[in-house]
Amino acid sequence: MPVLRSLEPLRVVHGGRLWVHGDGFPTPAASAKDVTIGGVAARISFADPGRLAVVVPENVEGGEAPVKVSWAPGATLYAQVARRLATGFHQVDNPVIGADGEVYVTYSGARGQQAPVSIFRVTADGAREPFVHGLVNATSMVPGPDGQLFVSSRFEGRVYRVFPDGRHEVVGSDLGIATGLALGPEGALYVGDRTGTIFRIDTHGRTDTVATLPGSMAAFHLAFGPDGWLYVAGPTLSTYDTLRRVHPDGRVEPLPWIFGRPQGLAFDAAGVLHVVEALAGSSGVVALAPGRPPALVVSGPGLVGLAFGADGTMVVVSNDSLYGFGLS
Repeated sequence: MPVLRSLEPLRVVHGGRLWVHGDGFPTPAASAKDVTIGGVAARISFADPGRLAVVVPENVEGGEAPVKVSWAPGATLYAQVARRLATGFHQVDNPVIGADGEVYVTYSGARGQQAPVSIFRVTADGAREPFVHGLVNATSMVPGPDGQLFVSSRFEGRVYRVFPDGRHEVVGSDLGIATGLALGPEGALYVGDRTGTIFRIDTHGRTDTVATLPGSMAAFHLAFGPDGWLYVAGPTLSTYDTLRRVHPDGRVEPLPWIFGRPQGLAFDAAGVLHVVEALAGSSGVVALAPGRPPALVVSGPGLVGLAFGADGTMVVVSNDSLYGFGLS
């Protein structure tokens, strides 16, 4: 008798691939109703006796969704389907979750494009509000102290401080193609120049070079770990790339994993590093817990970034859409 055992991953975005594991699966019939997610028929994209891959339909309601297969009618597994929070922007790195729970996203645009709105604020009820105007190619963001936000402009090679009312001022310039951005434990800003330089802007506004890495074809993505090292992802023209970490003294170490087109990086509350992998459009979020093999924890199309809230919530973004897990 066919048996359902588990799902991988447990969190999925509409259009993402969900693996259904079990034993004794028959060859699926030519039926659109062999697998349902949240009561909606899902397309099977791969099948063998021990597992199925199904695509999460766009019209599945976000939240906990029952997963059923027709040949094991008494068995049910549950997946967390992301809630689509907002669309209509252009994100190229992580979003930012503010202290108030609101989410900040960019409209980065094509090179040199002056978009009407540079940064949007998405409220808890999903309203997308204009927040910052006048920045060209807003690229990466990081929250700062006192409710401030820092954002890089890859076109201008600058980093700006953004105040709670949306005003902004330059805090660093001449930073090359400024993409990745992170706030160090000592309060300095770290900026990834796409050509390979990692800059540091100290609390007095002085800029120096911390390290030099291979250049990226798209952007750098930066995140500080609980160990005080700066973690860096930078996709190149290679099929697979290595993540690196930079010590405060400038030493650079490769990490023991490779990814296809690594994108946004973030640490959760337990200090576990998460990275978006986006090779050939089959993207997902991979968790890199110490002492464990890499584990796919979110699947979804076109993902580029992620962020964790203080309350355990998680958001992920594609280029134009924001999704949330663990939200009421």
